Amino acid sequence: MIKNFRDHSANERTFLAWVRTAIAVMAFGFLVERFDLFLGIVARTSGSGMPHLSTQPLGHVAGLVLIVAGIAMIVISAARFVLVQRMIDSTTEHTHIGSRIDVALATMLVLLGGVLFLYLSHALVLPM
Repeated sequence: MIKNFRDHSANERTFLAWVRTAIAVMAFGFLVERFDLFLGIVARTSGSGMPHLSTQPLGHVAGLVLIVAGIAMIVISAARFVLVQRMIDSTTEHTHIGSRIDVALATMLVLLGGVLFLYLSHALVLPM
C-alpha cells in the first residue's frame, strides 16, 4: 500500500479538476475568438443578405486572454500539486498552506466569466 494514498489521490483529483476547468476556459477562449465568424455564418444562413464581417477587437482580446488564463491555471495548479505532494511526503509537520491559491484561481475564473459575459452581451446587442 502506498503511504498516505488517500491524501495523494485527493491531491491528484484536485489537480485534475483544475486541469479540466482550464481546458474548458481555453475552449471558451477559442469560441470567443471566433464568435464573429459564427455570427457571420448565422447572418448568411438566415437570409439577411451578405453579412458584415467586422472584426471586433474586444472579442479577439477576450478570447486570447481566456486562452492565456487557461494556460496560467494549468501552471499554477501544477505548482500547487507538486507543493502539496511534497508536503504530504514530508516527515515534518507543516502548517496549513491556506487556500490563497485556490481563491486566486477561483477569482480568475469569476473575472474571466465576467469578461465573457460582457463580450457576448456586447456582440449580441450590436447590429451586424
